[in-house]
Amino acid sequence: ILCVFFTAFFAYKLEHESKHCNGKGFQRQGSSSFDRVYTANQNCGHAYPTFLAVLWCAGLLCSQAPAAFAGLMYLFVRQKYFVGYLGERTQSTPGYLFGKRIILFLFLMSVAGILNYYLIYFFGSDFEIHIKTITSAISPLLLIP
Repeated sequence: ILCVFFTAFFAYKLEHESKHCNGKGFQRQGSSSFDRVYTANQNCGHAYPTFLAVLWCAGLLCSQAPAAFAGLMYLFVRQKYFVGYLGERTQSTPGYLFGKRIILFLFLMSVAGILNYYLIYFFGSDFEIHIKTITSAISPLLLIP
């Protein structure tokens, strides 16, 4: 539900800026502020499927609590990225880099879950408890800038 809220917020900002700059509704050409809003909206939309894929894989294959925490962090970081992009482009860089780190964490959780599955399948060794402990311990480190 939070993802839908943020997507609606991004779309509202795009529509508002379009009407403010052009007065006729949504048009691609416009001022530099409209171009920044449009680009930020497109960037967030393009990153969303990747985020959903690694979030679901990390939650299903590894551990749900750290994946959910990282997912919430990612949504707030994307909000920071979007708002930062509306100002100077350099203001969006911390949000972008922070988001990349969260996506990497979710990806590594997914890989760990897949490797654990194959270790169980081929060798009968289950490291699920160890992986959950490690990911639960590492997930608060995502808060460090």
